[in-house]
Amino acid sequence: MSVNIRNPIGVIVDSFGVGVKEGLKKAKEVGAEGVQIYAVSGEMDPANLNAAARRELKAYIDSLGLEISALCGDLGGHGFQDKSVNVEKVEKSKRILDLALDLGTTIVTTHIGIVPEDRDGEVFAVMQEACRELNEYASSMKAYFAIETGPETAAHLKGFLDTLGGRGVSVNFDPANMVMVTGDDPAEGVRLLKDYVVHTHVKDGIRRKVVDPRMVYGALGYEPMDHAKIAEMVSTGQFFRELPLGEGNVDFDRYFTALKEIGYNGYLTIEREVGDQPETDIRKAVQFIKSYR
Repeated sequence: MSVNIRNPIGVIVDSFGVGVKEGLKKAKEVGAEGVQIYAVSGEMDPANLNAAARRELKAYIDSLGLEISALCGDLGGHGFQDKSVNVEKVEKSKRILDLALDLGTTIVTTHIGIVPEDRDGEVFAVMQEACRELNEYASSMKAYFAIETGPETAAHLKGFLDTLGGRGVSVNFDPANMVMVTGDDPAEGVRLLKDYVVHTHVKDGIRRKVVDPRMVYGALGYEPMDHAKIAEMVSTGQFFRELPLGEGNVDFDRYFTALKEIGYNGYLTIEREVGDQPETDIRKAVQFIKSYR
């Protein structure tokens, strides 16, 4: 390979579809060094984990020789576009970050909604207000809310982040989302967002047709896409298709080179959202990344 990397490898536990504890065991079995876990509802909802339960879970993760690369705190809907629900969503996001810190990570990944083109519009201002509050909270704890790339180009996302006054709201870089939805170049995106990249996904895919990002991610005043519809869109492959690593249009030589150039030494976390054999695909993905070592 043309680039040599030493980044630790992570896996999204939920990709296995077997629950948190079994998923943690699977992550260890496939050769991951860290894990990302959804922490929005169910057993990982911060409200359902008291101090003792958090200590027990952290001890269990430690016993497997794993660490948490990040928690996923994506609250769905339109992110932070809707002012009427933002107080509740911002508060929930803060509680997820508190949980992350208790479990030994400083990163919560999330979607904030599509950043509008109109900087003078109400939705831009509403999103900016919410993200500034999140930025302030995260910064006070030397932690990060990391926005997942995909709904907009890297340049447009950077323009928004630059208005927040800090790095408490940063970036979870997903190259496949860019390739599949916006058609943006992941390597150049990494370079543009170099000051903000705190976590990454390793995922692959192809784009078949130009698609309005609102069809994928939803937007205020536009029909939202729920997870079932997104899964259907991905599985049919009408507009784009997620594929196992190395089978899509993400140029991993260039992507990994760009991450190395900006000095990123954090996790490369494998995400597999579709497919009938997630464990098999994840095992192959771990080996794919290791081939660059």
